[in-house]
Amino acid sequence: MKEIANILQENNLLFKSFKQIDMKELGSRKKIDIYLGVDLKKYYASIIHIKKRSKILSKEALEIMEFHKKLEVYNDSAIKKKYIYIQAPICSKAKALFKEQKWTLWIDN
Repeated sequence: MKEIANILQENNLLFKSFKQIDMKELGSRKKIDIYLGVDLKKYYASIIHIKKRSKILSKEALEIMEFHKKLEVYNDSAIKKKYIYIQAPICSKAKALFKEQKWTLWIDN
């Protein structure tokens, strides 16, 4: 949680409310962290944090995007802002896929 707070502070993002969503509630056992926040303009934002050693491929990028859709269903509202903080190597195709789908990427490996 501290790493996410630091990256949000570096990018000047403020949230009125901010909470971590348990992956079990979204029906998964993956080891990623998902956060849901409400910014000052009252828009929902999802922040996904991935920390691992192996490379993130385009197949896994599609799975991560599915978690965003599940989070919208879980929250019962549209989530306008999509952020992902990756602490792992990432495939160029996966990176392009995130950019194409309008995700804000923060990569630290």
